[in-house]
Amino acid sequence: MICKTDIVNLKTDILDRVGQKIIIKGSLGRSKEFEKEGTIEKAYPNIFVVKYEENNRTASYTYTDLLTRTVEVNVLNGDSYSPLLPPKL
Repeated sequence: MICKTDIVNLKTDILDRVGQKIIIKGSLGRSKEFEKEGTIEKAYPNIFVVKYEENNRTASYTYTDLLTRTVEVNVLNGDSYSPLLPPKL
């Protein structure tokens, strides 16, 4: 179950990482998945915006997309990427 504190903590984490490079992974349906590199451009109360590097387009995601594992975000920390959320148990 998703708690309000989980969403608040995630919003704070995303807000602290605005401008950082990320890799975002998700599903497009029918067993099709995507993995793109981009930058967290903006964070709003209900969504955050990612600007993709390959085509200069943006996409928005909700914080619950991350908490429900609809999309996964890995943040660049120095030389390597680390997951924004802990792995599923």
